[in-house]
Amino acid sequence: MAKFIISGGNKLQGRIEVLGAKNAAMKIMAAALLTDEVSILENVPDILDIETMKGILESLNVKVTRFNHTLTIDPTKIASKMPNPDLVTKMRGSVVLIGPLLARFGQVKFAQPGGCVIGARPIDTHLDALAQIGVTIEEKVGFFNFKADKLLAKKIVLKEKSVTTTENVMMAAVLNEGKTIIQNAAQEPEIEDLANFLHKMGAKISGAGTNTIEIVGVKKLKGAKHQVIADRIEAGTFALAAAVTNGELEILNFNPGHLQAFIQKMQQAGVKFQLKSSSIHILPSLAFEPVDIKTGPYPAFPTDLQAPFSVLLTQAVGKSTIYETMYEGRLRYLAELNMMGAKAKLINHHQAEIFGPTKLSGKKIKTLDLRAGATLILAALIAKGQTEISDINLIDRGYERIDERLQKLGAKISRVN
Repeated sequence: MAKFIISGGNKLQGRIEVLGAKNAAMKIMAAALLTDEVSILENVPDILDIETMKGILESLNVKVTRFNHTLTIDPTKIASKMPNPDLVTKMRGSVVLIGPLLARFGQVKFAQPGGCVIGARPIDTHLDALAQIGVTIEEKVGFFNFKADKLLAKKIVLKEKSVTTTENVMMAAVLNEGKTIIQNAAQEPEIEDLANFLHKMGAKISGAGTNTIEIVGVKKLKGAKHQVIADRIEAGTFALAAAVTNGELEILNFNPGHLQAFIQKMQQAGVKFQLKSSSIHILPSLAFEPVDIKTGPYPAFPTDLQAPFSVLLTQAVGKSTIYETMYEGRLRYLAELNMMGAKAKLINHHQAEIFGPTKLSGKKIKTLDLRAGATLILAALIAKGQTEISDINLIDRGYERIDERLQKLGAKISRVN
């Protein structure tokens, strides 16, 4: 298995462009199945999760070709209603294929989705929402049978602000006659991006990005060309990397408006930066102040940046707190940070305290999930000595060539097989 070897102590300096958002690209790939015409997606990151989704589409006899960061998706010969179970169980995000396949074929057999091990991540919200619009669900050992002779056009209320449930219902309803209204919808920018792609296909959707979305069904959708929005989580990760190394880094080609809660916390923590319409310039900071982080659905502080932010908190003067409201297993990485010298106290599965500043030292540590892996890289960048991070395939799920891109900014990081 591959691992990263990182020697800490170097400041990150220069400029870096943010790549496409994985959490938008995967859903738009699924939406491309709603037509029998070819779609072209630009700014698609070259990461493992996208390759997994590509493999799932190909298991349905959909032709997917990549040229650099552009995917061409041809669903004209789609022939299966059961995505490859082995690939589905690798990635929970694959659940968004249920909606498009129901819209196209009225039925789908789907394995229990997988993904990062960060606590309980049931798909009950999906099952409840799909049942509300008339889908019959039969649960078997290891998979579900979904069937809908005719979907119901009606108002539904989601049990929670689930991003993938919102997207699933949007895509299931888009070819359904009548008006479907989703209340308590998630509001993430990636949902807006999916809606923008569906608009280009000919869908009639209003309210995406608010907590109430209306879908008026159309009879047919066409293929479309679309550029995926920039990855706000990648932008935040690089901003933190620059801040903790006391570097100076321009992070380009993303919308800072998608990271308002995160940027506010950086400011409270004493990070110096200059903000522009499509970039942020991180400047060297004298010292960091402790802050309290509470994650939540957009526009609250993003759960995917909670772990990376903790590295900055290890360098803040005083006690900081983390309240992870989304996933109960997402604080497990703190044990790895403590091995490196951090002083983090786990209060329960959702809350922790971090005391700083502490000096970190290089150790042999293990990636537990995608965002925990990015966190360990940030810690290694400021640790004294050499850090060895194993199981980096989990990092490759969501960050394209992160080692090569950090090298160009001055980091001492190498990939060893």
